[in-house]
Amino acid sequence: MDLQRLFYPESIAVVGASAKLGGGKLPYFHILKYVGYKGRLYPVNPKYDEMDGIKYYHSVDDLPEGIDLAIVTAPANASLEITKAAVRKKIKFIHFFTAGFSEGGNGELETQLLEEVKKSGTKIVGPNCIGVYCPEGGVSFGFRKQEAGMAPDVAFFGQSGGVTTNFVRSAVAQKIGLNKVISFGNQIDIRAEDYLEYFAADEKVLVIAGYVEDLKDGRYFLDTLRRASQTKPVVLLKGGITDAGSRAAASHTGAMAGDYLVWASAVSQHGAIVVDNFEQMMDVVMLCASGHRPRGPRTGFLCAGGGMAVTFTDLAELDGLGVPELKRETQESIAEKISDVNTSTTNPVDLGMFGFDFNIVAHCIDALNRDENVDVIIPYFSVDFINTFQKAQIESGPSIIIEAVRRASKPVIPIVSLYSVDNIEMEETKLAMFLAFRKAGLPVYATTQDCIHAISLYLRWLKKHPPRVGMG
Repeated sequence: MDLQRLFYPESIAVVGASAKLGGGKLPYFHILKYVGYKGRLYPVNPKYDEMDGIKYYHSVDDLPEGIDLAIVTAPANASLEITKAAVRKKIKFIHFFTAGFSEGGNGELETQLLEEVKKSGTKIVGPNCIGVYCPEGGVSFGFRKQEAGMAPDVAFFGQSGGVTTNFVRSAVAQKIGLNKVISFGNQIDIRAEDYLEYFAADEKVLVIAGYVEDLKDGRYFLDTLRRASQTKPVVLLKGGITDAGSRAAASHTGAMAGDYLVWASAVSQHGAIVVDNFEQMMDVVMLCASGHRPRGPRTGFLCAGGGMAVTFTDLAELDGLGVPELKRETQESIAEKISDVNTSTTNPVDLGMFGFDFNIVAHCIDALNRDENVDVIIPYFSVDFINTFQKAQIESGPSIIIEAVRRASKPVIPIVSLYSVDNIEMEETKLAMFLAFRKAGLPVYATTQDCIHAISLYLRWLKKHPPRVGMG
């Protein structure tokens, strides 16, 4: 299915456009103006003739023919007449933000909408969804803009408007470059598998993520998933995995959720990376979208403290990662910069109090990078202790690590940890380090568990899908 004009519309009509913010509906018209949409924009509302020098149209029938996208915020009881008008005006895509369809027991209305469009060139997005986000196309459902200069590698399709909004906000905050995002709601016409197929064929998209509550055509979805996952990671989160969750999904998007274990097994066998929660999805997407994807499970861990070294080893082993012994030359190189008091140069490397010195950590990254027994380097930074013992390096420290990363041929994945969560100064330090590392392209994690599990999930996918030329 050709969805190009959905994500790159040259003209958009907002049906139900309000002159003011508020009123219980998303202000799409104002959002599109704010984000700088460059195409032709047509507000439709019979209450207005003109506002701020912009002409308002009283109905869809008053619009010019061939508009690419109509965004509808009018009530559900007006949707059938609006759809008929959209077909008459040869509008290519009509997105219903409006709710009140099968999720509310009104499935007959959805059937009527489909009857109206099935013999036309008009396709329906939703209903009951927030629609399209495509920075390159100038389309958005929110006021927060993606920073310029970020590689737009990630696409997302989400059945929930809330989850989709949270994905965009989290990605923008975590400096994950978004290419295209769609919220598809009740998916009565264009379905999850159609978006997946479109993203899979898009050479600009390197990572696909999705949140689904049900599938309309499970076999087609699985076949599409198998093809997509051959060339790019597809990260999936399922909603409605319990009986209570299934009931919630039915009232949310009209979804009829099936047995989760069967679903998870099927999508895993067809190449998906299955995650258990939203945060895990963001962790895996961040890793997959970075230039620091590991090629193997052998970790080199740097920390300050024996207990942290032990717990890392336990978690790594439990999740299928290795903590191999370092070569003698590596240990000798590390030992050059530290004393032998409360330290250990074996793997994990316990630097003791020297682990709060960014210069020494950078030196150890260099040493681990030369060790042929190590696939991925994981330095652990304790903001609590850095703020206490290395205040002089708080500003310069991240750049010292980033320079070491640039010298390295192996992926470096930092953990930036904070336990004093009631300390604003330390929170600011953590944020500054996080942003510095993310802007340098490094995946960054707040806990050892998050880091290890993201790496493990990615490596399981990689084992089944060895990288082709040009893949990281």
